[in-house]
Amino acid sequence: MASEVLLPYQRRWLLDRSRFKIGLWSRQTGKSFAGTLEAVIDAVERPGTLWVMLSAGERQSRELAEKAKVHLEAMRQVGEWMESRFFEGGEAVTQLEIRLPNRSRLIFLPANPRTARGYTGNVFLDEFAFHQDSHAIWAALFPIVTRRPDLKLRIMSTPAGPQGKFYELWEKGGAMWSRHKVTIYDAVRDGLPVDPEELRQALADEWVWRQEYLCEFLSEEEAFLPWSLILEAEAREDPRGDWDPDRAYLGMDVGRHRDLTVLAVLERVGDVYYLRLLEVLERTPFAHQEARLHALLPRVRRACVDATGLGEMLAENARRAFGYKVEPVKFTPEVKADLAQRLRLFFEDRRVRIPSDRALREDLHSVRRIVTPSGNVRYDAERSERGHADRFWALALALHAAETRRGPVEYRSVARRLFAGWKGAF
Repeated sequence: MASEVLLPYQRRWLLDRSRFKIGLWSRQTGKSFAGTLEAVIDAVERPGTLWVMLSAGERQSRELAEKAKVHLEAMRQVGEWMESRFFEGGEAVTQLEIRLPNRSRLIFLPANPRTARGYTGNVFLDEFAFHQDSHAIWAALFPIVTRRPDLKLRIMSTPAGPQGKFYELWEKGGAMWSRHKVTIYDAVRDGLPVDPEELRQALADEWVWRQEYLCEFLSEEEAFLPWSLILEAEAREDPRGDWDPDRAYLGMDVGRHRDLTVLAVLERVGDVYYLRLLEVLERTPFAHQEARLHALLPRVRRACVDATGLGEMLAENARRAFGYKVEPVKFTPEVKADLAQRLRLFFEDRRVRIPSDRALREDLHSVRRIVTPSGNVRYDAERSERGHADRFWALALALHAAETRRGPVEYRSVARRLFAGWKGAF
């Protein structure tokens, strides 16, 4: 059965019986499919086998469990599906479990150093480069396979820069690790039916292409928000579909044809901001954008709306309808610096929580601090088919709405420059 549905590089992974095995694979090459299939076959063939499988977040662990169910159904194995929620460190954690008639179990968990403890069994780490606290997770998980030499440890991921435990294991893990590297070109040579050059041209981002598809651990020195800060801010998805209007703040970055329109709502809980809504509108008529904005404004305490170019009319109309709850913000280099620097400060202070979302993650990481030949600093990202860091700026505007009460950001930026000049005169 496996030989009929697997490509050669997936079969090589499946047939490799090494105790310690690590895979550096391109996006969309079927690594989760191959990884879960190996675990399912092992669980079916060896009664009483346990596999503990960790993913970056709750949604990803659920998707991994669904892949395992598909394998079991294809093999006509009957399994009992179990789902439970428990609290660990004050956080609700969903545990998914598949129990087979032969007493084997597959447990699927979101990555967390605390929930990973207490088991003895085989381990599969899915997209390990994107796990929060990867060193702590590794310290908690590795002892799981200690006591029995038949227990296996599997790691698969695309890279996320030259840092974290996945990078260390791939580069310095030693000869005991069996390594499997699959770039998009490797996969195509083995029969994956895609056109890599078409993908590359459509992506229009060489940095992302090299890391996500060519499996290069690229340095993030130019990135304004490094992967480490972004991954630390990622939280398990909050099941709540609503928020308290008295603690909610909205940011809207406006686009029409080339760029996206993004609405972001942050809710303040204590001194931490949780991203409750991230809504993306692509090539949406202004009338529909305005209707969506006006529907959200009664549900937030304050809002900042991009009033640059295309957004000026939307911002003015919202200000007229809702008064000083709405602040129009025109993007100048000084204003963007103010917004970007505040956003980074809150990420550094761990006062922002975001869901595990690849598009948001890549938007946040795409912004660069660029020093021009004349010595000026600007914050910008390459424009591509996926937008122009629109999620970054919507989030920055929402945070600005929450943290400022003294008038538009452009006025304060001018005041700071005047004050700096006044000080320099003495």
